[in-house]
Amino acid sequence: MYKDFTEMPVWKLAMDYAVKIFELTTNLPKQEDYALTSQIRRAALSISDNIAEGFGRETARDKKHFYVIARGSALETKNQLIYGTKVSYFNETLVTDLFTLQAQIHFELNKIIKTMRNS
Repeated sequence: MYKDFTEMPVWKLAMDYAVKIFELTTNLPKQEDYALTSQIRRAALSISDNIAEGFGRETARDKKHFYVIARGSALETKNQLIYGTKVSYFNETLVTDLFTLQAQIHFELNKIIKTMRNS
């Protein structure tokens, strides 16, 4: 059992993902500051935020709720990465690596959610 959310492997993956998304978006055009840049950064950080919040909740139902929200944010960032690639903002190789990390986070969250559903 973890003493702190920062010990959770899925949280570590999610934090790494948010940092990589931040780095990916540092050179987006200025007109995207309040559109794609802001949205994808907030969605990426929301993954680890909701994992942390879920960790702090008492009931399995409350915890699961936040892990489901984190999973939704992971999918939101995937969608934004697809868009950014289609409009030629992002390098496909970098995005492929991020897709791999996103899939890992999604898989780990699914395992947690399934465990909580069965408890």
